[in-house]
Amino acid sequence: MRYVVNMIEQLKLLLFTGFLLAAMTGCVSTSAPQQPLQNQVEIAPGTRVTLPEPAELGETLTASQLISAQWQDQTNQLPVQLEVSPDKVVLAGFSSWGSRILSLSYQNKAIETQVLPGLGETLPKPEQVLFNLMLTLWPAESWEQPLMASGWQLKETSQYRQLIDDKGNIVIEIHYNAMPHLDGEILFTNKKLGYVISIKTLNYSR
Repeated sequence: MRYVVNMIEQLKLLLFTGFLLAAMTGCVSTSAPQQPLQNQVEIAPGTRVTLPEPAELGETLTASQLISAQWQDQTNQLPVQLEVSPDKVVLAGFSSWGSRILSLSYQNKAIETQVLPGLGETLPKPEQVLFNLMLTLWPAESWEQPLMASGWQLKETSQYRQLIDDKGNIVIEIHYNAMPHLDGEILFTNKKLGYVISIKTLNYSR
């Protein structure tokens, strides 16, 4: 009985986190785009951006993180494991009882994903999760050319990043609480929709 209750709670978490992470990009599209590249993601209706290459991070990285999603008066958490090598990005999310419930990889300009059977419709598009992750951690210069093609830009200081659309509106703001960034909490906020994701790195190696 306890297992069933835990499973129900985890499904609720996935539904909430899936909606939130998808909404973080602020894009809902009802029309089918024309065969986008596999390493492109939609950042606004009708606007796509090409993801930087894994190697553009400039280092290898292995990290265990706790992601807390906040919306109105609700907060939910999801433990994740991140691995980055010069040719590949791998991200895995785990349930409260330690089972892997989702994973994605980005390699050779393609994104592949696996989810726990039956949960595919409750999770966000993996490319949107990957976009949020790479926007937070990859060097700002790696985003300059991809964003420029759409008239968007990423402004950066030592503590902040702001994703600005082609109309000058701040879409996403990222606040770093430490240097190096992984040593402290990272707050990822959608200024338009009011969603906040807190990323706490439990341990990492480079």
